Order: sequence, then C-alpha cells, then structure tokens
Amino acid sequence: MTGTMNLRSRAQLLGCVLGLRSLALVLWGIPGARALDNGLAMTPTMGWLHWERFMCNTDCEEDPDSCVSEKLFMQMADLMDSEGWRDVGYEYLCIDDCWMAPQRDSKGRLQADPKRFPGGIRRLADYVHGKGLKLGIYADVGKLTCAGFPGSYGYYDIDAKTFADWGVDLLKFDGCHFDTLVDLADGYKYMSLALNRTGRSIVYSCEWPLYMMPFRKNVGSRKAGNLSDFITVSLAYGAGLVVRWLSSHVPLGVCQFGSRVRTWHRLARHAVPNYTEVREYCNHWRNFADIYDAWQSVKSVLDWTSSNQEKIVDAAGPGGWNDPDMLVIGNFGLSWDQQITQMALWAIMAAPLFMSNDLRQISPQAKALLQDKDVIAINQDPLGKQGYRLRKEDNIEVWERPLSDFAWAVAMVNLQEIGGPRFHTISLASLGGGLACLPACLITELLPVKGKLGFYEWTSSLKLRINPTGTVLLRLDRTN
Repeated sequence: MTGTMNLRSRAQLLGCVLGLRSLALVLWGIPGARALDNGLAMTPTMGWLHWERFMCNTDCEEDPDSCVSEKLFMQMADLMDSEGWRDVGYEYLCIDDCWMAPQRDSKGRLQADPKRFPGGIRRLADYVHGKGLKLGIYADVGKLTCAGFPGSYGYYDIDAKTFADWGVDLLKFDGCHFDTLVDLADGYKYMSLALNRTGRSIVYSCEWPLYMMPFRKNVGSRKAGNLSDFITVSLAYGAGLVVRWLSSHVPLGVCQFGSRVRTWHRLARHAVPNYTEVREYCNHWRNFADIYDAWQSVKSVLDWTSSNQEKIVDAAGPGGWNDPDMLVIGNFGLSWDQQITQMALWAIMAAPLFMSNDLRQISPQAKALLQDKDVIAINQDPLGKQGYRLRKEDNIEVWERPLSDFAWAVAMVNLQEIGGPRFHTISLASLGGGLACLPACLITELLPVKGKLGFYEWTSSLKLRINPTGTVLLRLDRTN
C-alpha cells in the first residue's frame, strides 16, 4: 500500500510540475515592457567598439597604428570581413568618442577630424557597408562629449539627419555635460524620435540610466586629472564605484564636499530609472560604470547586475537590452578563466556583445572564444529572456537563463581567488524553478571545454570542477 501511495504521489507531483511547465511556456512567450518601435535589436546587438582598447588616442604622428582614425576602422572592417567575425554575428563596427573636429561646420553640422578622417564619415560608412558590415557612431546628449568635443544639446535634429545622411546604422549616445536630470531625460527621448524621423534604421544605444545614478561625469572628462574629481559612492545602486564627482575643476573644501554629498543623497531617492520608459526610447542602455581590462571591473559589473536584477531583468527583451559594456577578451588584464567568465556571463545576461580589442593582434584562443557559435547562440536566443543569478553560496554563484524550446543555460562561477579548482554539486531539480530538466535533459558543457555530459533525470545531481575566477557554462535540453 505504501509503495502504491508513493508511486501515486510521485505521479501527481510529476503531473503538477508538467502542468507548471506548460504554464511557464505560455508566460515566457508573453512580451515584457513595450520596446522602441524601430524593428531593430530583436536579439542583442553584436560588434566592435574602439573605446576600452584605443580610448581617446588622437596622436597619429606618435602612434599611427592605434590612434582613432579612418585607417584604424578600415583595418578593423577588413578583419571583421576576412576573419569570420561578421559571419558569427559581429555586424556593427562602432566609433566611440574623439572622432570629431573641435567645432561644427558653418551649417552647424558635426564633422570628423579632417586629418584623422580625411574622407569623412560618409566614405568610411561606404567602406564598411562594402564589407557587409554596419557603422556605429558616437555623440553626447549634453553640450560636450565626455572628452570635450561638441555635444548634441540644441542640435538633436541636425545631428540625427547628419548621421542618417552619412549612412550611420547605430548611435551610441553618451550622457556627459548635461545641466539637469530633466534635460538628460528629454534629450534622450528627443534624439530617439529624431532618429526615427530620418527614416533610416539606426540602433539607438543609450546611457540614460547610468547618468541617473547619484553622480555625473560631466564636470571632468575621460581625461580627468584632479583627485577631487573622483570619490567613492555607495548610494541608490548599492555598489561602490570610483567616479567623477560633481565638483568644479578646483578642489572642494571639506564643508563644500559634505554639502554636495548630502545633496546627492537627497537627489538619489528621486533618480531611479524608469526602465519601462527607457525601453520605449532605447534599443539598449548602460546601467553601470565603464568597464576596463581588469577582473575587478568585470566582477563589479556582475555584482551590480545581480544586486539589481529585480529592477532590470524584466526590462530586457527583443528590441531593448541591458548593456553591461564591452567585452575585453583578447586584451591584457584578464586571465584565461576570467575571459571565459566574461563570455559566459554576457551570454547569460543577454548582453550586447561589443568587443573592444585589437583584431590585428588577437590570439587564436581568444578569437575562438569570441567566435564560439554555441555560446553566441545562447546570447542570441530568440526567446529574448535575460538570465539572472539564482543563488550564491560559499563563493560559488549559479546563474541561469531560460531559452527557446524549454532549454536552459546555466553558469557556475567560482569567485574564490585563492587556492585551486573547487568542486560544486548542483541538484538539477533546483534549476529553472524545477522545470529545467523535467522529466530529463541532455546536458552539454560549452565552456571551458565543449562536450556532452550525458542524459540526466530530474532527480539527479551534477558535480563539476570550476577553476578560481572561472566558469562552467552548460546547456540543458529537454528530452521526452
């Protein structure tokens, strides 16, 4: 009798869970917040962006191979075409800050630096399009860009038309040198509408939520020097950041400093991004400080994302994405395991994949990681649901992401930075709300080593070995 009751209970439980699974499919298919209606970025945008690797290097006499110039972008376009980057999805070649001439032309239009871009942006766009790629460009919502070049404030319509006339396909719109949060919001909204009015399909990449944080980058620049321009803040976003402070260019006295901190504490309560609104105007949006080529930076992005996932995850979906910033894989600051972690977690987070590296010098190993079609497939999954951190225990994080066809991606991250590899055992019934491996699934390891781990039942456990600061990325596919 007991055995019969146990079997009946198990059958009832299985039936209940299968019912929940069917409900989950319906819920997963329901779109989230309304997206910017331009038909673009239906999966996370992929491409190459110059900033982290090449920054604001404008000295082409001293450093002709690494300055921000027409030559650099044409060389990158050649490689994206010939080395398989475009074929796996890296489609956008994007210019960041420091491309402009110091002044607008006589008609009020932005213009490229004539020495570094002798053919202008129109010729560069034609060249990029001839390689089967698309061109992205940079501007700023404020009066100046972060590096001090002309901003778009007061010129939104002119700049949108200029970009469309040049054949630009993506605009990265930064947020330096604005006066008020109202100006910031209005500027981002206005430029979105101005781009749509041009009739050209232009992906709109915003930094609107980032600049609603309780600090502003407009007083300094990416070349800022004064120590008083930088403070550590830990306010509305729950993360400690070294940022440019809202000061003048002269050192603040202690009383002035304390007064401005108190002022920003008050403002921070009212400076929480409305992601429903942001998504209606932007195709993707930055939330957090610029990434740099170091594990601490990557880890800070992951910490911020997991700490704020209840606010941001549901905002993401086809047409609009949270942007944790560039992939720094193939540079100098990350170990191999840390590069694997960035690639795996950016796939889980449904993040835009913008590399910032030197494609002329990238190692075969880093190239293979960035071009891994199975990992890219997770990032580009058409269900369009952003993943999230499921739990953290003993310096091991488990992240998961629902995929189309009831599949799941799971990443296990070892955050411990001392000692050797660690083993971690996970119950498959704990994944995907109990649905990821119901009634059974085929588990494939994608990173760090690709291979099928086999078929597992819902009640099974899986034990994996994870290197320090490394990640094991899995794909779970349902079996009947």
